[in-house]
Amino acid sequence: MRFLVDACTGPLAARWLREQQHEVYSIYDEAPGMDDAAIIQKAVTEQWILVTNDKDFGEKVYREGHPHHGVILLRLTDERPSNKIATLQRLLHQHADQLPGQFVVVTEKRVRFARKPS
Repeated sequence: MRFLVDACTGPLAARWLREQQHEVYSIYDEAPGMDDAAIIQKAVTEQWILVTNDKDFGEKVYREGHPHHGVILLRLTDERPSNKIATLQRLLHQHADQLPGQFVVVTEKRVRFARKPS
């Protein structure tokens, strides 16, 4: 799969995804300071699934109507990189085939596929 990893999600999560043989573009490593509008545009144009901890992307998709190729919003109590990686590992193990084109909210205990914006 192709993942664009937001800077707030961090370089260790991006590295782990690469180690799992995914194609990864890391904002932290490759485009620090890129703003949210440019990030979501890049993800759509280049067909990346966006991985982020920034709930502003929910606003962009649902309130502003931005299209997306898929968004994984990590809403974690424990923001340590090891927990982000463990959460992504569970998500990919259980739902990898469902992620493209979906807006997914993930916590330590739950995965919720958000309804499509109307």
